[in-house]
Amino acid sequence: MAIQLYSLATPNGMKVSIALEEMGLDYEPHTFNIRNNEQFHPDFVAINPNSKIPAIVDPNGPDGKPMNVFESGAILLYLAEKTGKFISQDPRLKWETIQWVFFQMAGVGPMAGQFGHFYVYAKDKCDHPYPLERYSTEVKRLMGVLEKRLEGREFLIDGGYSIADMATFPWIYCIEVFYKGAEVIGLENFPSVMAWKERCMERPATAKGMKVCKF
Repeated sequence: MAIQLYSLATPNGMKVSIALEEMGLDYEPHTFNIRNNEQFHPDFVAINPNSKIPAIVDPNGPDGKPMNVFESGAILLYLAEKTGKFISQDPRLKWETIQWVFFQMAGVGPMAGQFGHFYVYAKDKCDHPYPLERYSTEVKRLMGVLEKRLEGREFLIDGGYSIADMATFPWIYCIEVFYKGAEVIGLENFPSVMAWKERCMERPATAKGMKVCKF
């Protein structure tokens, strides 16, 4: 039986569909339009009590029984452990991967999301400069962390393309394409980050995964 994916092609949604494609797992995608509040339907809340996409139902959980998994970072870790792919079995590289996944979950995603909110969605509701300054400054700082990490590296982890890359690069894509924020963030000032983003997107399975559950 196939894994059931409930998602939308936002950066957080892309992470999981990319992983499913890259790992070669059988899955069935179900698009949930968060603009129509579909994520609050009782059937979905039963899968994710936090009413956020993405979420999966694995009919073959660790004990052979169906298992619901929510939170994109947790899903990436779950799928990596299930398949043994895109996370190293070397303890040092494994924990490096987990650290960078959490770096995205705690930093890049929330800060980029807040930047996008005030730059795109709330610009007609909030004319005070502080929120945009606050979040654009923090996104630039985080981009600097990524830039330093990626200097001389193809991917975030020396072992190769991993769930850390899958978690993070969609947010750079989002800043550039969804939010049209390249100039504000100064993406041209982070050449290693931008080259890495392109390397990730050139992978056929990753490119396919980015298009799953499109708006």
